[in-house]
Amino acid sequence: MTGAASLVAWGRAEVGQAEARTLLAHALGTDLKGLLLAGDVPAEAEERFRALVARRAGGVPVQHLTGEAWFRTVRLEVGPGVFIPRPETEVMTGVALERLRAVAASGRRPRVVELCAGSGAISLALATEGPDADAYAVELSPEASGYLRRNLAGTGVEVVQGDMADAFAELDGTVDVVVANPPYVPLDAYASLPVDVREHDPALALFSGADGLDALRVVAAVAGRLLRPGGWAYAEHADAQGESAPEVFVRTGLFDRVGDQHDLNGRPRFVAARRTPGRMGT
Repeated sequence: MTGAASLVAWGRAEVGQAEARTLLAHALGTDLKGLLLAGDVPAEAEERFRALVARRAGGVPVQHLTGEAWFRTVRLEVGPGVFIPRPETEVMTGVALERLRAVAASGRRPRVVELCAGSGAISLALATEGPDADAYAVELSPEASGYLRRNLAGTGVEVVQGDMADAFAELDGTVDVVVANPPYVPLDAYASLPVDVREHDPALALFSGADGLDALRVVAAVAGRLLRPGGWAYAEHADAQGESAPEVFVRTGLFDRVGDQHDLNGRPRFVAARRTPGRMGT
């Protein structure tokens, strides 16, 4: 048998320290804390670990190999067919949380809708960290919707598999927060994406027309009909869309206080837009 430290050292040369430790813990059926106590690794676990490292070195995302991803304080089931949540989305989620808390502090039960929900990372974080709320999530992909339902099971979030364009019509004009991480990669940017992204994240969650803003235009329109006057929309975009993405919301004529905010790396990352008080659109 080989010692855990030796295996991590070997894996580090192939995929880096952090991922080597994650994959060895997974192969052993433990977590990173348990890995600290591991001594000699049984032959079967070593074989699993070496196979996992080989697949990761070949471009398979580590989250697909372990079947899980962490987002803020929550664990999600992920795998082929669903977009892997990224840390860049965590700041936007935190801003949405603060808005929900402000609504709750005013004495009213908040209502929140997630569009393009994917794995449900945002909704799960909101349900776990935020105040009691009426919460809804919609996802178009049947494959991703399976993960969404499993990840949100028991949270009280109402999940719908379908097109966001006409989802939740019964909530029009009553929602406090609409939040979305829509696809935003331009079609001609395929070759510029990392191999593990373009080969393993679903295309439906990545690409959105010639300028990457097709889905965001739908998000803005849907947010415009769902939000109550004074409600807020938060929508992620590519760092190169720091000007064009807010303009999508401005052009609807339904929002004021439209601005852009940065992610953890200081890059333009998401639009924040308030539904114009006292004005309802179609």
